[in-house]
Amino acid sequence: MGSHLVEKLKTLKPASISIPTSKEADLLQMQDCLEQTKGIDLVIHLAAKVGGIGLNQKIPGEMFYDNLIMGTQLMEAARQNKVGKFVSIGTVCAYPKHTPVPFKEDDLWLGYPEETNAPYGLAKKMLLVQGQAYRDQYDFNAIYLLPVNMYGPGDNFDPKSSHVIPALIRKFVEAKKNNLPSVTVWGTGSATREFLYVEDAVRGILLAAEHYNSPEPVNLGSSFEISIKELANTIRDLTEYQGEIIWDSSKPDGQPRRKLEISKAKEEFGFESKVDFEQGLNEVISRYKQN
Repeated sequence: MGSHLVEKLKTLKPASISIPTSKEADLLQMQDCLEQTKGIDLVIHLAAKVGGIGLNQKIPGEMFYDNLIMGTQLMEAARQNKVGKFVSIGTVCAYPKHTPVPFKEDDLWLGYPEETNAPYGLAKKMLLVQGQAYRDQYDFNAIYLLPVNMYGPGDNFDPKSSHVIPALIRKFVEAKKNNLPSVTVWGTGSATREFLYVEDAVRGILLAAEHYNSPEPVNLGSSFEISIKELANTIRDLTEYQGEIIWDSSKPDGQPRRKLEISKAKEEFGFESKVDFEQGLNEVISRYKQN
């Protein structure tokens, strides 16, 4: 998402854009956070340690600590340096496991998140708490956005850490290339997900950065829900793979359903998704094959 956001920001012609990479700034170090937020008007905090269910199960401690400390320190540094506005990007993983569908912002505290990614979800959720506390005590303008699962060109296709769409695209493209008779997919396929194309997500973030200045969280989604089984079949068709899909039910499905209530984003800053799901998938598949 970061690369897409930067390209869009450049078209708005700000006086300058600071894009520190992890090699240039370690946000786990407070001094680096302080240095990076000097003279800054707006911080959009996208830095995170992220991955699919497998990575979340493998390194839950790192997922919690790194995401918590990066966000906490960066916001504190921004406050100390009198940054005008701080945009926190949360995660749909912050919602309770059994949230009524569609997920409404008011339901964020109804219970504990889905266990496989709870450490990550809770760490990112603390940005909401911190932002509201800083607004109350310091009059610091921090907002919190909750994007649903995203996909798009430039995604992470590493099988050790990728999310479901890039993972499936890679599996089917490679299976077709190597004439494999079957592809194995985690879980039962019964879980459902909502997906937001990265360019839509970027538009939502920038609209909120420009127009939204309230303490309450806001969902960013597409209102399009699909089962993992249907998703796998769709990607198989779009990649023209002819083999069998084998479901490994010994692996977790994750949260049973994820679908956001998205009316608040439209009401508050005029955001609606535009990209058709299959159109977006075709773009990702095409880019992956090219690269």
